[in-house]
Amino acid sequence: MSDASLQPHTSADTGEAGFGDFVALLKPRVMSLVVFTALVGVLVAPNPVHPFVVFTSILFIALGGGASGALNMWWDADIDRVMKRTQGRPIPSGKVAEGEALGIGMALSGIAVVMLGLAGNVFAGALLAFTIFFYVVIYTIWLKRWTPQNIVIGGAAGAFPPMIGWAVATGGISIESILMFAIIFMWTPPHFWALALFMNDDYTKAKVPMLTVTHGRKSTRNHILVYTLLLAPVALSISFTSIGGPIYFAVSAVLNFMFIWGAFGLWKRQEADAEADKYQSERKFFRLSLYYLFLHFTALLVQSAVGPTWGAIL
Repeated sequence: MSDASLQPHTSADTGEAGFGDFVALLKPRVMSLVVFTALVGVLVAPNPVHPFVVFTSILFIALGGGASGALNMWWDADIDRVMKRTQGRPIPSGKVAEGEALGIGMALSGIAVVMLGLAGNVFAGALLAFTIFFYVVIYTIWLKRWTPQNIVIGGAAGAFPPMIGWAVATGGISIESILMFAIIFMWTPPHFWALALFMNDDYTKAKVPMLTVTHGRKSTRNHILVYTLLLAPVALSISFTSIGGPIYFAVSAVLNFMFIWGAFGLWKRQEADAEADKYQSERKFFRLSLYYLFLHFTALLVQSAVGPTWGAIL
């Protein structure tokens, strides 16, 4: 395959797109994570927010996340056609034209940012605008095809939603919102590197410089263990802030023990064994990483709802 086939913005034969195709363009699975972590950011903040403001703010944060997904698919249409995992997406499958994806992404970005600024506050709207810019320009256009650190640096884009939610409630940032950001930021590399361990052929074909492609699977396993060990104290540290407490601490302690144990198991794996069982352990660790993040933010919600938080105790 020639390098020319991997250039962005190639034309596609488009078919009749249905409503579901346009929904898929917004990456609803990713959007669900954006919505959930942003909602947690709003609800655990110290300032009460009117339910209507919460609803409208989360709606426009979700639109901003969807806009980012559409713009990501527009730019990555060429490599999506090459990768088995992404060939069924709306653009490579010919359902949505690249120009349509670009238009939808730009329009939704503008609507989301302006309306969040009106529904929430200007700071939250500006933070959403920066998040969209970071994901589309810094990660998708620049880092993803340039460096194996793409996921490490680019992971910041997915870590901003709880900060945006917190900003809706408070109009600013704090140590609590920074630590919520830090959990997702530190979680993203082991999460995606686990995926890359069993999807490495896709990244190789698409010439995306994931760590598995540039440094090999053994180095990737080492990196997963290191980042998992660094993640644990970050996650546990929220226990001792105003939004943490004994419930969150207990949940986080169990989850981090399981995550470290899983990462250690991957670190010990020999490649021959992984190939023999079709990377089952790597797939299990990837699924565990999804539960890890979801349950941490669920624990923050439960802690806030039933208390007592350390802020109340102290």
